[in-house]
Amino acid sequence: MIADDHPLVREALHQALEAEEDLEVVAEACDGEEAVKLASELRPDVAVMDIVMPKLNGIEATRKIKEVAPDIAILILTAYDDDEYVLGLLDAGAAGYLLKSARGRDLAGAIRAIKSGESVLHPKIIAKLLKRAMVAPAQEHRASDLLSDREMEVLRLVALGIGNREIAAKLFLSQRTVKAHLTNIFNKLNVASRSEAIVKGLQWGLITLEDSGERPRG
Repeated sequence: MIADDHPLVREALHQALEAEEDLEVVAEACDGEEAVKLASELRPDVAVMDIVMPKLNGIEATRKIKEVAPDIAILILTAYDDDEYVLGLLDAGAAGYLLKSARGRDLAGAIRAIKSGESVLHPKIIAKLLKRAMVAPAQEHRASDLLSDREMEVLRLVALGIGNREIAAKLFLSQRTVKAHLTNIFNKLNVASRSEAIVKGLQWGLITLEDSGERPRG
């Protein structure tokens, strides 16, 4: 799904994505409210969301979509690259972000990456996101929702920013098996992306900053 208040932008994005054989645009929204409505009804795999939209901005629309359909991965396509601004979007549940200066093939690649569980985030943003997650209130969870030992191994490697191919090599698994573990992790944590899984893993105490390669300062 594409959500942007500029018709020309929506048309350009639609054409660029429909040119890809494995991608299908199922809906277009012209404002935040329509984005939430269409996402709730159609449940697309990925929503490409602008930030500045009428009725409901991208941050609030992202938050509402994640409330009703947490399995939808949201990719923010924006002209803004301020770290704190981007962190606000990720806090709302976005899976990643791209600048509008990106090429069509970069957007298509980002959509595929998010769908397959890869990250679409700059490493410095991931580091700041991890630190912010550590000061968030701990979330309640049931013991039955906790991850298996193998899933924990995968999550720790994900927190290090390692891709599926490297994870497969390190754990002597096939990439298909790694993807299956990621799917189980996402389902158990009720998230749709790596960045969300890392944040929730930190909040639930499943992983620590040491697992992510970050060290507290001060």
